[in-house]
Amino acid sequence: MAPDFVDIPIEYVKGIGPKRAEWLRSELGVATAGDLLEHLPFRYEDRSVFGSVAGIASDAVSIQLRGVIMGINQVPGKRGSRLVAKFQDETGTIDLVWFKGARWMASQIPVQQKVVVYGKPTKYQNRWNIPHPEIELEAQFEQRQGAGLQPVYRTTEKLTQRGLSSAGLAKSIRALLRHPEFRVDDRLPKAIQEELRFPSRTQAFYQVHAPQNAEQAEQGRRSLKFEELLLLQLKLLKQKQAQTQDVPGVRFAEVGDLFNCYYSEHIPFELTGAQKRVMREIRADLNTGWHMNRLLQGDVGSGKTMVALLTALLALDNGYQACVMAPTEILANQHFASFQDALKDLPVRVELLTGSVKTAQRRPILEGLQSGEVHLLIGTHALIEPGVQFKNLGLAIIDEQHRFGVAQRSKLWAKANPAPHVLVMTATPIPRTLAMTAYGDLDVSVIDEMPPGRKAIKTVHRTDEARLSVFQFMEDEIKRGRQVYVVYPLIEESATLDHKDLMDGYESLSRRFPLPEYRIGIVHGRMKPEAKDMEMERFVNGTSHIMVATTVIEVGVNVPNASVMVIESAERFGLAQLHQLRGRVGRGAEQSYCILMTGNELSKDGRRRLETMCRTNDGFELAEVDMELRGPGDLMGTQQSGVPDLKMADLMRDRELLTAARYIGNRILEEDAALESRENAILKAALKRAQQGRPNWSRIS
Repeated sequence: MAPDFVDIPIEYVKGIGPKRAEWLRSELGVATAGDLLEHLPFRYEDRSVFGSVAGIASDAVSIQLRGVIMGINQVPGKRGSRLVAKFQDETGTIDLVWFKGARWMASQIPVQQKVVVYGKPTKYQNRWNIPHPEIELEAQFEQRQGAGLQPVYRTTEKLTQRGLSSAGLAKSIRALLRHPEFRVDDRLPKAIQEELRFPSRTQAFYQVHAPQNAEQAEQGRRSLKFEELLLLQLKLLKQKQAQTQDVPGVRFAEVGDLFNCYYSEHIPFELTGAQKRVMREIRADLNTGWHMNRLLQGDVGSGKTMVALLTALLALDNGYQACVMAPTEILANQHFASFQDALKDLPVRVELLTGSVKTAQRRPILEGLQSGEVHLLIGTHALIEPGVQFKNLGLAIIDEQHRFGVAQRSKLWAKANPAPHVLVMTATPIPRTLAMTAYGDLDVSVIDEMPPGRKAIKTVHRTDEARLSVFQFMEDEIKRGRQVYVVYPLIEESATLDHKDLMDGYESLSRRFPLPEYRIGIVHGRMKPEAKDMEMERFVNGTSHIMVATTVIEVGVNVPNASVMVIESAERFGLAQLHQLRGRVGRGAEQSYCILMTGNELSKDGRRRLETMCRTNDGFELAEVDMELRGPGDLMGTQQSGVPDLKMADLMRDRELLTAARYIGNRILEEDAALESRENAILKAALKRAQQGRPNWSRIS
């Protein structure tokens, strides 16, 4: 196979053709011969055992038969015709049935020839039949050593109807493997292949698609997956190198009066060990003279804001300005209030800039930014408007970064030259394996310790039958002076239905908690910002007892007095969102509670999510389960996440290989940063090929 044979369009592969090529592109993203080779089997079936028609057992999951197809017949029915083929072996006969693609199948079935049939037997009117079986000429079966493991490939219903079932894909892949010039270029240096005992790339494809045993299949899979993960890690590590070591940054050499005064005299509590560790990591970054690009992960309430405040004071001590960008006005206002209160005794001017700030109020803020009199600016997307010009921005802090698009973050990056140091914060715990890919070009700091004295939130699952007792519990908490959130799901495709759910719930609560004794607020996405802010303000100051809301309060104000979070239709939320909502309570010294309300019918995944929520408050454990259930793209929001579209590897199942790829990638670049050595030339070429035509979504700043 010529070096570029993997780039041959898929329509030229034997057995595909133009029409099937269109379906393969749209259904599986398979556009070339190389893509087809990289479409790995997800499991294998042992096809060394043959059964008989007379010996079919009632609990048979699948069966393989050897015999002859005597004839075929089109049988009309109410929902269209079906194709029935009469199969016979030495012990009896059985019908093979096709309900879809019958016309095409009729032209493909080898009549009066020895065949091997494989499928799942079912009973209809007390007679066995095999719907949509795999059929192969016995001679071909023997020729490809069919007694070994047979690969099973992921496919779709559309492809199956057009002859590209798992067996159809296997047939086309075997055609590639039998090509007289079959060979693919290696992508791993010989030394790494030998160190890890991996086969050549050509041999790995043989082992995966036509294995002689399970060990061989596993060796081939590990080799190909590692190769893909190594190229990904090299790409991310080189980006990280380009954005840090190759990008000069302002040097914050001083730990001055502002930092020292605030740290020693104004922090009302002892920092946790995790907060101190993260501050040491950040201070080391800021003193290198290179650009900092660091992700700060920490659960809700773990103290990220204090780390952000101390980092901002380091910038101010060194004569630079700092800014904090938040995704919502509510969160920006919250940051502004907490920063302003914390710094009120220090000579620091803190300003707020959001869409709600009127023109007359904006003018002195913008002038103060340009003159350097405004030291710390907090705001929303308003910070990236062209009219917002800093005198010397040295630090940009981005909160809940996944809410911002790549282009928006880039505009903030461009507000200074050299570019400001960047500290990205998220309260959505990210599994380590995902952080190594979606954020592989950042340094990652984790606050994995909660402040002392904070009580864990008690989480319970209740069904609709227990609603009256839940109402009673809410009433008891309100009488103790506490406040309650009641949250309804909001799914874009069903905004009208969700709004009805919310209003029905509001009316039900209004009957149970009537005026004037109880006051209920309501917040949802259809409200005008002013009305929404007014309702939130009433809840913050304690005027209303119950806040009925959609997920707009997922990232919202800090209300230490709120002790109960009731989440309706909890099965409709992902684990990350449930955890974020739960984090709205538990902010004060009192015991707090999260009540997950559902109907009686739950899916397997839904039940596992709720059981996990009730079992643990550990956001990182929840994130691992969420990633396992939903996949990395869904977890992060694929369009902006930077999560790679891996063809062969799986971030969840291949964590061990990912860690090894990260380690070896670091080792290679430490020894040969430009990949210029003769042994690394193969990696450099493979990396260039992998990057062609692919957008760089992983850049954070």
